[in-house]
Amino acid sequence: MGTVTGITISTYSPLFLHLFHLFFLSLYPVLSLSAQIEAPFIGVTIGTSVSNLLSPTDLVSFLKSQQITHVRLYDADTSLLSALANTGIKVLVGVPNNELIALGSSPATASAWVTRRLAPFIPSTQISGIAVGDEVPNSLPSALPVLLPALQSLRNAVLSNNLSIPVSTPLPFSLIQDPFPPSQSFFNNSLTQSFIVPLLGFLSNTSSPLMVNLYPYYAFMQSKGVVPLDNALFKPLPPSLEMVDTNTLLHYTNVYDAMVDAVHFSMKNLNFTGISVLVTETGWPSYGDHSVEPYATKDNADTYNSNLIKHVLEHTGTPSHPEFTSSLYVYELFDEDLNPGPISEANWGLFYGNGTPVYLLHVSGTGGFLANDTTNRTFCVASDDADIKAVQAALDWACGPGRANCSEIQPGESCYEPNDVRSHASYSFNNYYQMQGRGSGSCYFQGAGMVTTSDPSHGSCVFSGSKRQSNLSSNGSSANQTTSNDGSNIFRFRRGEENYAKQFLYLILSLLMTFSITNSNFWT
Repeated sequence: MGTVTGITISTYSPLFLHLFHLFFLSLYPVLSLSAQIEAPFIGVTIGTSVSNLLSPTDLVSFLKSQQITHVRLYDADTSLLSALANTGIKVLVGVPNNELIALGSSPATASAWVTRRLAPFIPSTQISGIAVGDEVPNSLPSALPVLLPALQSLRNAVLSNNLSIPVSTPLPFSLIQDPFPPSQSFFNNSLTQSFIVPLLGFLSNTSSPLMVNLYPYYAFMQSKGVVPLDNALFKPLPPSLEMVDTNTLLHYTNVYDAMVDAVHFSMKNLNFTGISVLVTETGWPSYGDHSVEPYATKDNADTYNSNLIKHVLEHTGTPSHPEFTSSLYVYELFDEDLNPGPISEANWGLFYGNGTPVYLLHVSGTGGFLANDTTNRTFCVASDDADIKAVQAALDWACGPGRANCSEIQPGESCYEPNDVRSHASYSFNNYYQMQGRGSGSCYFQGAGMVTTSDPSHGSCVFSGSKRQSNLSSNGSSANQTTSNDGSNIFRFRRGEENYAKQFLYLILSLLMTFSITNSNFWT
């Protein structure tokens, strides 16, 4: 006899054998997924439609200062790939849509692409994958017939160069039909046999991930109020407002998990399991036309991306795959102010083109990752866009009624040079900001100030709140001493072994019990 949590079952009974069979059926996709995956990471995408984009060398320095360890590039920029050498930063390299026809029509062209564009940088630059095209079924449907041949040719070229690099293509989430409940999701029928099934076969055979661009922002906007904003932003919901899949009885507390599971179930419904999902884009715009996109705000962008990062760091997976947390790339590093289209298209970045944060993420336990304000290393400086007269007026106020300590910007003092209004204002603004405990609104100065995570200290001029100031006051060490974090990867935690057998057996047994569940279906 076997006893489990007080229930006694004969090990030879039909019920036990049936449960044993169900257990191994449910365990198979777990084992196949676990064999392919690593600990999840959070990366960022880097678009180049940016005014005065940082030079490759400066951009790499910026990535390292923000402790960014994974990036997605939309083409094989040779100067940037060269600058990324020996940094430990892993790069997902893109193939632009306008190169697909040539690559898909000629294996020799694909071979030359790998030989010339990737191979020279390996192994100094760590190439984590090749993303062939971007949302081709929607953005360039005429190239769809050559997409799979391009994937196959690039894969063959990778192997012929003795490289081990996964090859895939980022798909739009719109290919998923009826995304809720997730268990009933399926791929667009018009593309299933001609494109989706051959693609999944290729990914399964090559142990490559299914890449998906996935945006709860658009799911929320297109739902016309059916999906609650809090659900899209990972905010806690009362049980009565949680989405429930009536087929699996799984509860969904956020739109993101439901969308990821919709991808898993769409593959499963075509008899493909064990293919991991890599989210190649997700994010939230910080600004848009308020008459059309009123929820494109800095507060919402901050909330979504901060909660998204927390969610991934918790390694809780999704309701249908708690054992597997998808890695993802946040869209995007910089505001691409040169992007055409709606206003929001230029406002998805975490940072402005000059490297200052658009907003400060609120995530604990991530060190200095992505403008995190829990590091206690934020500063207030004069905005580059502010009118110089407004900056002067704010400087006068800070050093006068504001009672900031402006002694260091006097002639002969350590922060007098450079002797210009913005530099002096930055020192005085920051002194006031730190004096006010970095409180909300203390860096406004009628629009003349802005918050940054980059330490504005320079030479012997040490700004209030600087780590250099702390070092000097605590042990008298040189202000220029720093601790290198090069090569660190704050997101690649090792996960302890899970007793999956026990968890799944308990799950199967629990399905035999009587229970009630609230059915709240927001997406139908």
